[in-house]
Amino acid sequence: MCLTREEIPGQAVASAPVAGVVLAAGSGLRMGRIKQLLPFRGAPLLAHVVASARGAGLQPVVVVLGHCAARIHREVDLAGTRVVVNPDYRRGQSTTLIRGLEALPPACPAALFLLGDQPLISAEVIARVLAGYRLTCAPVVLPTFRGRRGNPVLIDRSLFDRLARLTGDEGARGLFQDCAGQIQRIAVDDPGIHLDVDTWQDYQDLLALEKRSF
Repeated sequence: MCLTREEIPGQAVASAPVAGVVLAAGSGLRMGRIKQLLPFRGAPLLAHVVASARGAGLQPVVVVLGHCAARIHREVDLAGTRVVVNPDYRRGQSTTLIRGLEALPPACPAALFLLGDQPLISAEVIARVLAGYRLTCAPVVLPTFRGRRGNPVLIDRSLFDRLARLTGDEGARGLFQDCAGQIQRIAVDDPGIHLDVDTWQDYQDLLALEKRSF
């Protein structure tokens, strides 16, 4: 049984490392191929998300795989992470989120959830979200760009039990609605928090954006 936030000593809450959970189990039906392995900046998409999580000091970094898990594990640098496989990934993102929760150590105060198809999420953005959490202890902390919220999202341990009851492909939207008055929004100057690669056109847009930046 995981400790509740109230059962973790206050000093431990302040000093214990926040975990990272990378949700990368989806089959990419709208993409038509293994999007976690699409090349970007000389490495698979998923490798960039994992590198940012490691670079920001998240500990542990849990990577939840599902579709083509063995191949992705072989072709992506997942050194230093805790890899788990969700055999029920076809039942929706909630099953992947819950599998990630189950892999967390009992004393971590919170978890930052990252999407495996958002390669532009930087360690700097993650650090800003972590700093916002350390400062406010809000149950939900997320970044915004020009007033619009994005990813990754940090969720305090006090909400883990509610996350574990999610079903289907709903994600955490219902939780956000219930906690609307307690969400801490961190403004960042980075549109990458909005860019995920769901379709082939999204991928082409990502490559075009990369070319324009040079």
